Amino acid sequence: MPEDDSLRAAMIEAAERQLASSSDHEVATRAVCEAVGVSQPVLYRLFGDKRGLLDAVADHGYERYAALKAAQEQTGDPVADLHAGWDGHMAFAQANPALYQLMFTPRPWSRSTARERVMDLLVAALTRCAAVGALKVEPHTAARLILSANVGTALDHIARPAPFGDNALSHRMRDAVFSHVLAEPAAANDADPLHTAALRLHAQLDLTGTQALEPVEAALLRRWLERITHPARS
Repeated sequence: MPEDDSLRAAMIEAAERQLASSSDHEVATRAVCEAVGVSQPVLYRLFGDKRGLLDAVADHGYERYAALKAAQEQTGDPVADLHAGWDGHMAFAQANPALYQLMFTPRPWSRSTARERVMDLLVAALTRCAAVGALKVEPHTAARLILSANVGTALDHIARPAPFGDNALSHRMRDAVFSHVLAEPAAANDADPLHTAALRLHAQLDLTGTQALEPVEAALLRRWLERITHPARS
């Protein structure tokens, strides 16, 4: 119902304001209801309980985070965009410390999808890096490593706000984890990066082979790579 949607949005905003302003980053359901002018049974009907309300606030925080990411200019250099994404993540944590903790600190019985959806955004950014040959590991593994480092650094800075004024620690952590997952990208002027990648993979198979595939599977992979590199022969 439209009225319920409006009430739900108003209560989420009231809870987020209370979360940000309280010294202990706690939310009182009675105060949320009073701020919106409804009784507590309305909160229970819309959110189930306080945990449901907190999950809704966390997921609304993701929407704000995603909007900031969407507004971030996407350049032709996915690695540079990844660096900017790390700094943007830290800036969001600095601007919204209580909301950030709600989104990323584990809570028993939480059903919030905020962290998983942030992970999806990061996987998409890393897939762009992989497409230009700039990734050493597959995107989901790289995303888990990077997000863990980014969240850990942000939570450490929230606990000790002074480091937010100095990017040195954050960038040292960023550079350390990026050096583990990133490789030198392929030439930016490569007119057909898929063709180049297929040539490299075919050559590597010829040089070293692979134990990951059965012989018939390896032969099929070679056939596919040949079709990419020499479509006229197909």
